[in-house]
Amino acid sequence: MAGFLSMLRRTYLSVYNWAVFIGWAQVLFLAVKTLKESGHEHVYSAVEKPLQLAQTAAILEIVHSLVGLVRSPISATLPQISSRLYLTWIILHSFPEVQTHFLVSSLTISWSITEIIRYSFFGMKEVFGGTPSFLLWLRYSTFLVMYPIGISSEVGLIYLALPHIKVSEKFCIRMPNRWNFSFDNFYIAIVALGIYVPGSPHLYRYMLSQRKKALSKSKRE
Repeated sequence: MAGFLSMLRRTYLSVYNWAVFIGWAQVLFLAVKTLKESGHEHVYSAVEKPLQLAQTAAILEIVHSLVGLVRSPISATLPQISSRLYLTWIILHSFPEVQTHFLVSSLTISWSITEIIRYSFFGMKEVFGGTPSFLLWLRYSTFLVMYPIGISSEVGLIYLALPHIKVSEKFCIRMPNRWNFSFDNFYIAIVALGIYVPGSPHLYRYMLSQRKKALSKSKRE
């Protein structure tokens, strides 16, 4: 029974990882193609649907962590996925005013390169039980460049959206109402920006420590 459940787990995670890999590969292809042929102003319209699908699929990773399908700590998984979903749906999807900015290109390309490497890494581990050394190196090294680019793009896009959030009052709940509750998306965006300040260096240091452990272990093997 344990062997069957283990096989079922590996099969599910293999399918999940390779399916999302294909989604991010499509995002990267469309982003680069559109950037080259039409300019950064048209990148978002080209990648919108596959970007939303691939990024929203990451919600399952929170479930995987909670039920113990993977060893990733929920404390690291939840903030990263939540921030990306916020960018994908609350900022990019909801405010067309920022969709034509060049930061959308840097965001989607840095995200997609990171995720293509990550999902292929985990996909190969589930299928073959291990990964080639070059993929291990890419998994734990490309973030050195991609993470600062991605984070800078995220912060920049939230900042650019602030005046439009304030004027439009999208996702805001005003009192009086039957729930006696108010919610202001403008201040949520400011709080999100505030979290990036201490949160980003902390996560970067965590990834550096993980890189050191992973590459040191591969050398010993």
